[in-house]
Amino acid sequence: MLKMWTNSGDSHFIEPDDVWTARLPKALADLTPKAVKDPDGEWETVSVDGQTFRRRLPSSAAVKFVADSHRPQGVRDPAARLADLDREGVWGEVIFPSLGMWSATFRTPELLRACMRASNQYALEELLPVSARYVVTGQVSTLRPGDAVEEIEWLAENGFRAVFLPTTPHPSAADWNRDDWEPLWAACEQAGLVVAFHIGTDPVDVTSGGLGQTYRGPGGAVMNYAETTFSGQRAAMKLVASGALDRHPDLKVLISEGGASWIPFLGDRLREGYRQHHVAVRPKLSRDPKEILMTQVYASFQHDETAVPTCEALGYRNVMFGSDYPHMEGTFGHTQKTLQGLLADARPETRQRITQGTFYELFPDVPPVPASTDVIDG
Repeated sequence: MLKMWTNSGDSHFIEPDDVWTARLPKALADLTPKAVKDPDGEWETVSVDGQTFRRRLPSSAAVKFVADSHRPQGVRDPAARLADLDREGVWGEVIFPSLGMWSATFRTPELLRACMRASNQYALEELLPVSARYVVTGQVSTLRPGDAVEEIEWLAENGFRAVFLPTTPHPSAADWNRDDWEPLWAACEQAGLVVAFHIGTDPVDVTSGGLGQTYRGPGGAVMNYAETTFSGQRAAMKLVASGALDRHPDLKVLISEGGASWIPFLGDRLREGYRQHHVAVRPKLSRDPKEILMTQVYASFQHDETAVPTCEALGYRNVMFGSDYPHMEGTFGHTQKTLQGLLADARPETRQRITQGTFYELFPDVPPVPASTDVIDG
């Protein structure tokens, strides 16, 4: 079989540990995230922006699995990363931050603004120049809309093509459906920046024991994993129902790593609510809410068997593959096997749409995928 080249709507890069502390004044640097492990190695204390919480560390087997999944040198070396991608058959990719996933947990506007600029400056200097295949997401403050708009303008001036937003802002800020964020949506639309939400980026509840601990007890690991997907669905729902996407028809939104088959169902539910509860609905939309969702919201998946029929049979075309490099939920090391398993029987136009077409609709200036000439094992 020939290598099935694909683009990826979801991947991650691990920034240097001092990407914030080395660029911030000491008073702010002291507030950035830090973790101290207990002597027994079972728990750690995490501090971020004056908040402290405890969380249990993964088992030794899980630690080894995660270490193995982060073994690729390209996770920290943007030049070496290209060789990893070529072996996997991944061409262009959307690259999300790692430290930036903490952004919704900050509560000091000046700190968050400074950290986001430091991350963006690092990306501009060290990531963007390496390859036009990299769509590195910029980062903005989600505590003050004015700070976010100012950073969007900076990102646009410096060649960024997408901006990462957490699925929910900090509780002290307005939620995404509020009019406070109208200037942000307008700025992104005007700049042509794709708004890229990554699932699992809700603010940390410091009383719950830390990240990923919504549920405990039997089934907890599976339920916590499934729970992360819902935040992306809620973000899309808020932008549709609030009228933000209706007011900005050229604004495009990407929900990364959350699967794709939920889009048609959520569209049906929004349409039903809009119709059946029309007396109470505010604001009134100029277009059908399902149409808005299906045309302006894009979704990436890595292993979902339902993604192909969602594209072929349910009319949702904005589906794209995402490798989630190099995370343990991703396809690193078996990307070609995964693609062949999911797409071998798909119609050629569907395969093209999922692996390349949808991605290029969002990022047309990424260089073309090379022709398939390499033969892989069956």
